[in-house]
Amino acid sequence: MIDLEDDPQWSLKDEMEEEDPKSNVVVGEGLIDRLSIAIGGRVLLQPIMATAPSLLQSADWRLRHSGLMMLGAMAEGCYDQMFTILDQIVLLVVPYCQDPHCRVRFAACNALGQFSIDFPLHFQKKYHTKVVPSLLMVLNDIENPQVQSHAAAALVNFIEQCPKAVLAKYIDDIVFKLEDIFSMKLKELLEKGTKQVLGQVITTTATVAEAMGDQFAQYYNRFMPSLKYIVANVTKKEYRLLRGKTIECISLIGLAVGAEKFMHDAADVMKLLLKLQTEQDIHMEVDDPQISYMMSAWGRMCKILGQSFVEYLPVVMEPLLKIASHQPEFTFVDSVDAEEAYNKDGGWEFITLADHQRLGVRTFGLDDKFTACQMLVVYARDLKGGFVDYVEPVAKIMIPLLRFLFHDMIRIVAAEILPYLLEDIQGKGIQAVQEMWSTISEKLLEAMNLEFDSDIWAVMADSLCSCIEMLGANCFTIGQYNTLVTIFKVRLQTSFLRVKDRMEKRKEEDYDEELEEDLNEEDKIDEQYLKKIADIMHALFKTHKTHILPFFNELVPVFSSMLDDSKPSFFRQWSLCTFDDLIECCGQHAATYQQYFLQPMLKCICDKAPQVRQAAVFGIGVMAQYASEQFAHACLEAIPLLTVVISDPNSRSNFLSIHATENAISAVAKICKYLKNGVPYETVLPTWLSWLPVVEDKDEAVHVYGYLCDLIERFDILKYSLLIILRLLKWLAFN
Repeated sequence: MIDLEDDPQWSLKDEMEEEDPKSNVVVGEGLIDRLSIAIGGRVLLQPIMATAPSLLQSADWRLRHSGLMMLGAMAEGCYDQMFTILDQIVLLVVPYCQDPHCRVRFAACNALGQFSIDFPLHFQKKYHTKVVPSLLMVLNDIENPQVQSHAAAALVNFIEQCPKAVLAKYIDDIVFKLEDIFSMKLKELLEKGTKQVLGQVITTTATVAEAMGDQFAQYYNRFMPSLKYIVANVTKKEYRLLRGKTIECISLIGLAVGAEKFMHDAADVMKLLLKLQTEQDIHMEVDDPQISYMMSAWGRMCKILGQSFVEYLPVVMEPLLKIASHQPEFTFVDSVDAEEAYNKDGGWEFITLADHQRLGVRTFGLDDKFTACQMLVVYARDLKGGFVDYVEPVAKIMIPLLRFLFHDMIRIVAAEILPYLLEDIQGKGIQAVQEMWSTISEKLLEAMNLEFDSDIWAVMADSLCSCIEMLGANCFTIGQYNTLVTIFKVRLQTSFLRVKDRMEKRKEEDYDEELEEDLNEEDKIDEQYLKKIADIMHALFKTHKTHILPFFNELVPVFSSMLDDSKPSFFRQWSLCTFDDLIECCGQHAATYQQYFLQPMLKCICDKAPQVRQAAVFGIGVMAQYASEQFAHACLEAIPLLTVVISDPNSRSNFLSIHATENAISAVAKICKYLKNGVPYETVLPTWLSWLPVVEDKDEAVHVYGYLCDLIERFDILKYSLLIILRLLKWLAFN
């Protein structure tokens, strides 16, 4: 990492040179990054922290540079351990923003930018007084454009995760500094053709606008005229990237300040974009960086203009559909040597198929394809009926991308767009909707059956929920309902096996805290699957009511087995949520299934996990509300259990516990309101009144205060503690 030449021209170059991936410096930094992720901070942090101070105190700038770059490279992998000594590390790094050597100042900015990414929010909240002034000071380094540009880039990293209240403390200093540099560098562009710092300052300005939202309006006129000038007049090929960044900045500022402030410039901006679009269609090369910036800018303009944007669709959509339709080159290889032959050309990625064959794709154009697909989602979502004429051609492109294995984000946007297409095509009538849904449902269920990434599967599940709620009962064929049941069974059984495997690993001799962290991450993956299955069941119960029960019957044994105490708490939580939906949506018919869930639900009222308690007590509440006759005995049995939970000293100790407790208070209110006989009101109601107020759970507050109003209207409340009533009325008056 110290294999650096002291090139006096390095800091003066107008473009950042692409580093040789085989150079010692790049290999060394990459090794620190990979080592920190692979073996973690418990092993790596101590030797590095023992070495770093001596490196930073060296008279050799190369050693100071390597020490700073090393600290930045290890932050991601050593997160937990570095977090505890971040004060010490920040104090080490910040002074080097004033180092006499430009490469060291560069490395200090790099480290601060990396910490901003790897310790988001915490870093910004705690260290803003040290970091922001230091970066602004380096922004003054006009004699070293590379360093000045990197300080602006580090500021982007800091601002992207910075709370608005913190950023507001520095907003004038930041904006005025950016304005000064912007004006200076624009003049240099016109006189000398230099562009790197200007491009980065434009990006930083866009980030500030995006972070501050409409509060950026007061600075709007300081930047917009010059930004428009660049797009209109800086037209040479070597400035394509600069124009792209400028287009991005204009659209982000417009989106931040809102339509009213932006509208007097909107017409000019749209003319510039239309002119560029026309040039793109005729002259732009396929690797022109302006293309992706243009696509994103059109999407933002759509958000700003709303339905007024529809008139521009004929110009925008043709090139967008062409880019979204891009088909990459594919190849099959059966040996490492053959794969390496393709890699020599660059731009190829390979995955292993089920038959151990390697499938390769040339990645050229995939990022633009993703951006185009993103913009299609924006148009379909925001323009609704105004997009109706494009639904069918877009569907032909997007639906097959549910199985586009070489780009995860493309699969995600392909799933996201489906409910919007279904909504938009309603303007063409019921038959068009049915035909569209027939295609979507078949391909979506097929993709969900095969998808291996839990995050992507979750997005597919969300889209399926939206489609179900839009279409209502009987939206699937009998075969598709059965397919959905099979998908659930396979996912749940796979989760059971993974949990069992993790339980065995926790018993092994080499089990330690680091392994537990890995196992907890695997738990989160399974919990995500369970949550999304519960969400789909919620949509089915909500729309189908009792009509879904024949298919639910196939899943009851699986959901029942999830209530086992030996499984992680999230199994009980999401199983109970599904049985809650059964009770709420099917009412008295839920009694048929009480052998599977009733006793576990009562037991879970006192579960250690607040999420489980919340699911259980909510279930008791909906029993009283929707099936009080069938579950009267269970509701009465639950009252003392609910009292124990609510009265516990730790019942409001954290956010999750508060929601569980307020759901329990609501459950008691529902029991008192809906049960006809057997409730000991004389003892229950005074205690219930003492538990109020309910302040966090807005949904349950409706039931709680609705019942309180019932008591007031009937004068029943006057039978109970006047002191409690007066205290409650005082609270209501002042909140």
